[in-house]
Amino acid sequence: MRRLIVNADDFGMTSGVNRGILEASVRGVVTSTTLIANSPAFDEAVQLAKASAAFGVGCHAVLIHGVPMLNGLAPLTNGSGRFKNSIKDFAQTALRGKLIGDEVQREVAAQIYKIQQAGLRVTHVDSHKHTHIFPQVLRPVLRAAKECGVHAVRNPFEPTRVRLGRRMLATPGMWFRCAGVSAFRVFGGEFRKGVAEVGMKTTDGTVGIAATGKLDQRMLEAILDALPEGTWELVCHPGFNDADLQAAETRLTNSREIELQALTSDATKQTIARRGIQLISFAEL
Repeated sequence: MRRLIVNADDFGMTSGVNRGILEASVRGVVTSTTLIANSPAFDEAVQLAKASAAFGVGCHAVLIHGVPMLNGLAPLTNGSGRFKNSIKDFAQTALRGKLIGDEVQREVAAQIYKIQQAGLRVTHVDSHKHTHIFPQVLRPVLRAAKECGVHAVRNPFEPTRVRLGRRMLATPGMWFRCAGVSAFRVFGGEFRKGVAEVGMKTTDGTVGIAATGKLDQRMLEAILDALPEGTWELVCHPGFNDADLQAAETRLTNSREIELQALTSDATKQTIARRGIQLISFAEL
C-alpha cells in the first residue's frame, strides 16, 4: 500500500501563496499545508483554512529567515531582531552546540500556540528549510509540539529508494541537490530515536525535497512513479507569483506557478490512480 500526504509549505507567506495553496487543495492533490505563524498574510490564511475543509493545517516552524515571535533569542537572531538568513551559519551554530534548546522550544511553542489561538487545529509540525533535521533542533521542536498537544512531525529525510532516472538527474542543479539531501541522512537515526522517545507520529520519509524549485509535471510524475510502499509525504510549494512574493525572502517565485499547474493537472491525478496511491493528511496517520 502507498499512502501519500501532499503538503504545501509556506501558507501565510503572501496572498498569492495562500490562493495557490487553496487552489491546489480544492482543484488538485494537496491534502495538507503548514502555516507560518509570523507571516504577512497569516490572517487571510486562517480565514481561508476555516472556510475550506480541503486540507489539514500544521505549523511551519521558522527558525531561519523572518521575524521571531519572542525577543532575546541571541543565538538564533542576527542582532537586529530577525532570524539569521544563512542556512550554513545556522547549521554551524547547531552542530557546534551553540543553540539554546529551551529558547528553540519556547519560540516554536509560541508559533504553534498562535495558530491554535486563531482557532485552527494544528495537525503536525515541520520547519522552514527543514532545520529540525539537526538533532540539536529536533528535540526542542518535539518538546514544543508535545507541549501544545501536537502529535505528528515531518520526517525530513528523502529515501534513497526513490530513483528519478537519468532524465530527471540531468535537470540543472539536481545532482548537487541530491548530494546535499543524501549528506543529511547521517542524522536519520537520531530523528527516529527522538520521535520514538516522545511517542510522536511521522511518515516513512519525505519526497520532493531535492526537487524543490524544480517540481514540474515531468518531475512530479517521476516522483509518483518511483514512490515506494509505505506512508510518505510529498513537500511542495504552490502559489501565484505576485508582487509580494517577488519582495519576499524566497528563491521560489516562478516555480510556484509551475508547481501549481502540476499539482492540479489531470495527468497527475491519473498517475496517482494508476499507481494506487491513497491521498491522506497528517490527521489520518
